[in-house]
Amino acid sequence: MSRERRRRPPSLQMARPDETGDGQRAAKKSPLRVFKTVFWSFFGVRRGADNKDDFAGVTPVQIIVAGVIGALIFVATLITLVRFIVK
Repeated sequence: MSRERRRRPPSLQMARPDETGDGQRAAKKSPLRVFKTVFWSFFGVRRGADNKDDFAGVTPVQIIVAGVIGALIFVATLITLVRFIVK
């Protein structure tokens, strides 16, 4: 008895840098574009089609690095704001 490998639904898969829906090679995104994508993900208001376009050409490592940097900036901003208000 052989088991078939289960695939994730397309909505849960990230596009690889060399794959797009039309079989063409996707261009790598600039760091600014990656940060914009992560910012919109933090904000949480995006359409599915826009997310698919944003994630095309972005590697998981780029997303992780941008997410960690974005989270650090967010936490530092909150700490600075609280210190300013408390003084």
